[in-house]
Amino acid sequence: MERDPYTYVTMSIDPGAPAYLAVSFYTPELRVGASVLDPGRPYLSIESDEADITVSTSGAGPVTTADVDIARQIFNAAARYLADCERLHNEQQSADSNAPACDGSAA
Repeated sequence: MERDPYTYVTMSIDPGAPAYLAVSFYTPELRVGASVLDPGRPYLSIESDEADITVSTSGAGPVTTADVDIARQIFNAAARYLADCERLHNEQQSADSNAPACDGSAA
């Protein structure tokens, strides 16, 4: 079942607690980029027409060991996401090619 693409943004503000923001992209209309700003600060951006997310170094300062660890986690998660997308896409393509035609005959 295919659904229309969308971006979902929620924010929760509770007294005495930090604000919580969640952004979920469910759209193929994403732009992803990475670069280094002039002062030597790397960043990663994920954007749609509805929302932007930017990840950069701690406190927008020099790169720390924690920043490197987070970048590695992002890389590993993106690699897993790619592998899962490729696997599921291949499975769906295979299932579609084995489905009977609309008139009831084999494909």
